Amino acid sequence: MKNNKLFIAIIVALLIGVALGGYVNLFGRGQGIRIDTKTIENTNFIDEVSYISTDNVKRVQKVFIFKDYKDPKKLDSIQKVYKNQDIVFVPNDDDKAHFYPNKIKDLDVSIKKTEKSKEGRITGIKNITSFSENIKLLGTIFIRLIQMIIAPLVFSTLVVGIAKMGDMKMVGRVGGRAMGWFITASLTSLVIGAIVVNLIKPGEGVNIEMDASSAQDLLKGQASLTLEHFITHMIPKSVFEAFATNEILQIVVFSIFFGVALAAFGKEGEIITKALDKISHVVLIMVGYVMWTAPLGVLGTIAAAIATYGFGIFALYVKYLIAFVIGIALLWLVLCIVGYFILGNRLFDLLRHIKAPLLIAFSTTSSEAVFPKLVEELEKFGAQKKIISFTLPLGYSFNLDGSMMYMTFASLFIAQVYGIHMPIEKQILMLLVLMLTSKGVAGVPRASLIVVVATCSMFGIPPEGIALILPIDHFCDMARSMTNVLGNALSTVAVDKWEGHIAIEQEYIHNEDKNV
Repeated sequence: MKNNKLFIAIIVALLIGVALGGYVNLFGRGQGIRIDTKTIENTNFIDEVSYISTDNVKRVQKVFIFKDYKDPKKLDSIQKVYKNQDIVFVPNDDDKAHFYPNKIKDLDVSIKKTEKSKEGRITGIKNITSFSENIKLLGTIFIRLIQMIIAPLVFSTLVVGIAKMGDMKMVGRVGGRAMGWFITASLTSLVIGAIVVNLIKPGEGVNIEMDASSAQDLLKGQASLTLEHFITHMIPKSVFEAFATNEILQIVVFSIFFGVALAAFGKEGEIITKALDKISHVVLIMVGYVMWTAPLGVLGTIAAAIATYGFGIFALYVKYLIAFVIGIALLWLVLCIVGYFILGNRLFDLLRHIKAPLLIAFSTTSSEAVFPKLVEELEKFGAQKKIISFTLPLGYSFNLDGSMMYMTFASLFIAQVYGIHMPIEKQILMLLVLMLTSKGVAGVPRASLIVVVATCSMFGIPPEGIALILPIDHFCDMARSMTNVLGNALSTVAVDKWEGHIAIEQEYIHNEDKNV
């Protein structure tokens, strides 16, 4: 119910943002040019107002300023005189005339006055740009709230996930097999997301420009993002510095070391594990609170984008959804093929058992919500309880296949939207980063957004771009949550099969005998 309310709130915010941004876009395009007309005569023709457009072309526009704009007869006669010329008629009101060129990029304006003009003076007024910057603050607030909880969420969930594995020697065989599946499935999911977004290119067509100062900072970061820098940068000089600067990769490395050490500490470390487990639940509650600010973030981001770039941005959503569905379908195909090689015809029996958890995950957009039901159905299927209790919780931290595909897909999509070139070597680095940063993310609604925001920041991709896809993220979240459940169910029964457990086959034979 809460997820439905949030979804409705986001849709309402989207509609308000569209209406507000559309109004500003239609009635004042780009930045505005203000012309001080205090000393200009009654009716004057001002020639050659020049500006730089968003496509980096210097443009010249003739502007006719008149004071008697309220007189329809005079206005009509003036327009008839200049009807065959490319002239913009601008009313002079309160000694100022406002001229709004289409998609002006730079206020580097100049003017050549006619003989009738005396002291006409042009000054810039950032009309729509000011509106966009101000309304976009709502999106900025939402992104900063997301960034605020990245460090505690990743640290607490990842440490608890590793520590609960217990004695590494005792669970080495089962844990190794499970982690082998998790790593392979995660890498496959990431690669599928990258392939789909590179082939279909859903983010191309509407390039949203970055703020100049932000772009310079991001480019500096990109210049140093090499393999050598990646390897050395992942080791924190100080854990406190890593947490203070929100260095997600360094936090992950520290969390892995801390979790392994905590598991080796034995029973005495259980109190710390329990405390961190409680902290992780508190942070997840905070995630829920933060997500309720998402409608404001959507309103601000969408209104700013449409005010500046127009309604063409909606073409992105259609391409995005089509490409994402193709990616999810390919991932399901791969998982089912692998599942068939391991389980044979029993794959279809497994799908029958987990159809309820799949539907629940699809409707609630949370793979965590189906955990108890999934355990029950896997036991009915014939998997050992000890394998389920060990592998399934690990899977919820380390094996979220749908979310993994989404992370590369969304990150590269945002890069395409902003016109940021991502060469293959940087995309490979991104896959490596996501293999680490995504581990420990709980299966709660939209938790993967946090990882995308953190990853985008590392690779010079504006993290505020995540707000552009929030309005349709609910539909994507339904598909990826259902895929997460499928991936974890398959991993659990696969490990059980590899452990030589024959109950699965025996139950199948028993059921077949019943049907005869």
